This record gives sequence, structure tokens and C-alpha cells, in this order.
Amino acid sequence: MSSPDAGHPPSTVADTDRRTMVLESAIATFARFGYRKTSMEEVARAAHISRPGLYFLFSSKETLFCAAVTQALDRDITAVEQVLADSGRPLSERLAEAFDQWAGRYIGPLTRDVATVIEDNSDLLGEIVETTPRRFEELITDAIAVESGREAALPVAQTMISASIGLKHQAASREFYLERLAVAIGLLVR
Repeated sequence: MSSPDAGHPPSTVADTDRRTMVLESAIATFARFGYRKTSMEEVARAAHISRPGLYFLFSSKETLFCAAVTQALDRDITAVEQVLADSGRPLSERLAEAFDQWAGRYIGPLTRDVATVIEDNSDLLGEIVETTPRRFEELITDAIAVESGREAALPVAQTMISASIGLKHQAASREFYLERLAVAIGLLVR
């Protein structure tokens, strides 16, 4: 598998912004059609870029897919880190927002397909599909440990993650997910 950054690296801020926009369009296109049925032409059209321009940025569909997923997961983890670092807010609020950044944004008709396309093609993605969820668990555990101690934190964090996964599959809306998640957090974090 090629590196997620394979292709031509961005040379200016405008190139970086263009690359970011292309990757956002790509993840939405992969979610809509699935990895196998998505063509570079469809991604180029969605990103408002020529197909040769897309190939200039990304040498193959696999490289594009890996870069798009990596960007999405990096964005999610960075958002979670920022939310949990805000120690001026109550832990329950920070946990709810962290889970929303991690999973809540992927609830709804199209967004649910993002998680599915990642899960269905994890063999193309390498270790990021394991390391990023592990990092999320560490962040949640560390935030809980500050208030409840290290020993109690890991099982509480793992239970919250399990509850979040279950709720994500039940939820028809982000609002439903967040309401139920708040109940779970209230039960687990006192």
C-alpha cells in the first residue's frame, strides 16, 4: 500500500486548501458510492477539479482513499483532543462533545455510510484504523482518570465507547444519539 500522502505534496496554502477540499469531496463520494464503485472521474466532478488535476494530486484511487480517510480521522482526533483539554468545563460536557466529534457527526443518512466504507475497506488503510480508535480510548480514559483515578477510568471509558457504538447503530438522528449518550455519561461519570 502507498503512503496516504503519496502523490504531489502541496506547495502553497492555496494548494493545501485545494487538497483539503478534494479530500472532503472524496470521502463524501466514497461514502455515497462505496470504494469499489467510486471512480476518479466522480471524485473529480464532486471536487470541481479536472481528472488530470486529481491524478496530479493523487496517483491512484487507493492513495486518494487513504488520504481522505486519514484526513477525516486526524480531524476527528484533533477535535476530541481540543474538547477534552478544556478543563474549565465539566467532564460530562466534555465527554459528550468528544463523543459527538468522534461518532455523532457520522449519524444520519449519508454520514453513516462514511463509517461503513471505512470498515469495509480497512485492508486498504493499514494501521490507522486501529491506532486512531485506540488513541480515542486513551483520550477518554485520561479525561476520566483526572476525576476518578486511573483504575476506575479504563472500564468506564470502555463502557462508554461500547454504549456509543450501540447508540450509533440505533440512532436515527444525531439529537437522539446525543440525548441517549448524555444518559449513559450521567450513569457512568459521577
